[in-house]
This record gives sequence, structure tokens and C-alpha cells, in this order.
Amino acid sequence: MNLFKKAVILALILSSIFFKVISSSADTNIETVFHVYMNDEFVGTVSDKNVIKDVVNSEVNGMEERFKDYHLILENKLTYIPEQVFRPQVENEQTIDRVKKLLTIHAEAVGLVINNSPVLYVKNSSDAEKVLQKLKQGFVSEKELSQLKAVGTKSSELPPLKENQSRLLDVSFTEKVSFNNTKVDPGSIFTVDQAVKYLQKGTRKQQVYKVKEGDVLGSIAAEHQLEEEKLLQLNPDLSEDTILQIGQELNITEYEPLVHVMVQKEIHRIEKIPYKKEVIEDPSMYKGDKKVKQKGKNGKSELTYIIIEENGKQVKKDINEEKVLKKPVNHIVIVGTKVTPSRGSGDFAWPTNGGYISSQLGQRWGSMHKGIDIARPSNRTIKAADNGRVVFAGWDGGYGNKIIIDHNNGFRTVYAHLSSINVSAGEIVPKGSAIGVMGATGDATGIHLHFEVYKDGNLMNPLSYL
Repeated sequence: MNLFKKAVILALILSSIFFKVISSSADTNIETVFHVYMNDEFVGTVSDKNVIKDVVNSEVNGMEERFKDYHLILENKLTYIPEQVFRPQVENEQTIDRVKKLLTIHAEAVGLVINNSPVLYVKNSSDAEKVLQKLKQGFVSEKELSQLKAVGTKSSELPPLKENQSRLLDVSFTEKVSFNNTKVDPGSIFTVDQAVKYLQKGTRKQQVYKVKEGDVLGSIAAEHQLEEEKLLQLNPDLSEDTILQIGQELNITEYEPLVHVMVQKEIHRIEKIPYKKEVIEDPSMYKGDKKVKQKGKNGKSELTYIIIEENGKQVKKDINEEKVLKKPVNHIVIVGTKVTPSRGSGDFAWPTNGGYISSQLGQRWGSMHKGIDIARPSNRTIKAADNGRVVFAGWDGGYGNKIIIDHNNGFRTVYAHLSSINVSAGEIVPKGSAIGVMGATGDATGIHLHFEVYKDGNLMNPLSYL
């Protein structure tokens, strides 16, 4: 018995020693790991949460260095859940990569909203106000804006404008413009100058262009800041060899500003009132004759305009006030309505203003002198001897400048050596009307009128009818 008891005791002792050894070995393999969650989404397991914290701090510090003037915000919520595990399996590098990809760092910013749609972001409301101010200063001066701000809502109390003065009434935007506070990627935030340039340039919109004289594809593309290849893409029916037609419509794209500055001005002007022309018909005067009864005189008025401009282009102009300072005087002209008869009376008038006969019809210097010559009149106006129609008016060799009038009663008269002609073929002339000026053109020895008379085609002596 004693021997059996000793054996049992020895076995118990050895078992206890073995258990303690095993227990001690297990304790040395239990480690703490950290399960990383970003916005409650599991991203990985790391051996030490400082691995992630160091990465996040490094990323934040880097962004703060790049964007020193911005207030940055880490948008991700990071949670670390510890766990003690036997033989841990961690993914430090993979988890770091996932955290970097998912990490979101935003900056506080102010969005510029146009017609309820955000179009860009600036650092703060002060920059947003500067953007709007600079857009306005593209069309009015800083001084004018300051004066307008000082006047405020008291524009109705402004004194009347003096001659040729103008003043600003309002500067606003055609579009609805507002701001909103937001958080965005700091890399997408515009400086003031960048924002102004972007809003002024705008975006491309498709337009229709009508071809003008002298246009070619290259010139149209250059005018609208397009590559020729892009212009052809917009117009599939065209090729490089297409001959454009005036009035042909082409699709183009043009930049359209995102905002339009509307400027309202009040302008004072002294302007002339153009006189009206009045015509009075006189049946006692021949048709084609006219005389001025009263010379026209312009009037004068004092005007105040309200003008609206959009991005520098006038879109509206209304008269706000008008005062007539001097009424205009009509220009009155009396015109004849009496029809000139093309048939002569057969009773000829002397074709010049006085003068004497320097040479008569008949033989002279070995040849026939077919008419009479009249010289030294009181003035050199040549007149139609009777009513008739001009059948020739122009140059005729030795006759020089010559006029032939058919009196439509069998008679024709000829007027030669004129220095100038006042009528043209086909014109009906009344008896006594001025048809030319005496001269010495052609074969003439001095200034005179050579005058011939024909009846039924036969040469007649003019003195028989004068």
C-alpha cells in the first residue's frame, strides 16, 4: 500500500509541473491587436493603433503645410477596437493604404451659387464679396461703386443732372447670386482672381453662325477660339474643301459668361431735333422745277435717358424726361407739277440772253455756214428756243458740245460749241429753260453760240423764225 500511495503522489506532482509549464507557454503567445474602423466601416487590423495615428497625422500635417491659409477638417471618424488574441494576424501595410485612400480632409469654404447652382468655391465670405466687387469693376470704376454705396436708397432725392452729365443708378447681376458655407477639397478652392476670370470666361455654349463675305473655315474657327478640326466635328456635312456660301449656317461653340453685370445709368443730353421736310406742289411751275420757300432749322431738346447695359453692351435706352428748348422749323420746298409739253408752239424765242449776230447763214470761207452765230450776250446761259424733247446731247466733232431738240411739230433746233451741257437725251424741256452754257468747243474761233433750225429735215434760216 505504501508503495501505491507513493506512486500516486509522484504522478500528481509531475502532472502539476507539466500543467504549469504549458500554461506559462500559452500566456506568452496572447497579444493585443487593434481593429480599425473608419466611419463605422471596418478597414483592417493593425498591431498598434499608433501606426494609423501617425499616418493620419502625417497626412493632415502635409495638407496643413500646403494649405496654410485654410481651416482644415478631418472628415473621417476613426475608431480602434482592441482585442487580445492567440497568434495574432495583422495587416499593417494594407490597412495603412486603405486608410490613406479613404482619408478625407476638407477645408471650410464659401460656395458661390448662381441661379441655385454652386459654380465655384472661395476661402471665405470676404473673398466671395471681393469676387463680386471685381466683376462689377470690370464695367464701372471703384470710385463710382463707392459713390453708389454712399447714396444707397436715396437716389430719388438726387439733384437734376446738368448738361451732358451722367451718374450711376445701380449695379447688379442679371442672375440670382448667393453664398453658402460649405466644406470642400482645399485643392478646388479658387483665389479671388481665378474666380473672377472663370466667371467672366464662362462655359462654351453651342451657337449658330451665319457665313459672311470673305469667311473661310480657318477664319471662322479662329474668331471663335476653335480648332478647325473641332469646327468640322461640329458640322459633319463640311470638309476642308467645302466652299462656304454667304448666309450658310454653321454650328459653333462660344464662351458664355456665367454672370452678367447689369449697369443702370442716368444720362443727360442736349440734342438737336431734326427739322422736317415739307413739299408743296405748285401747278403753275413746270415739273422738275423747285424752289425753297423756307429754310429748315433744327430744334433743340433737353433729354434724360435711363440706360441699361449688360456686360458693357447697351440693351435698353428709355427717355425718362424730355423738355423742348427750341422747336424746329420745317424746310419747305415748292415743286412744280405742270407737265412740260413736248410739242413746240412754232414761235421761237431768242436762245441767249441778248447778244448780237456775229455770223449769218450762208457761204463763208468757201463752205456753207448752216446757221447763225450769236456772241457777247449779257450772260452765257443757252435756252431752248421752244418746247421739245432732247434727242442728242454730247460731243460732235467740229460742233463741239452739241444739243439737238426735236419740237415734234416738224422743227428741230441745234445748239453748238457749248462749254457745258445741262440736259440729257430723252429729256423734255420747256421753252426758255436753261439747257447749257455758251463756249468755244469744237471748231470755234471764239466764244459764241452756233444756232441752226430745220423744218421737215430741211435747213432753214433761223432769222425767219426768231
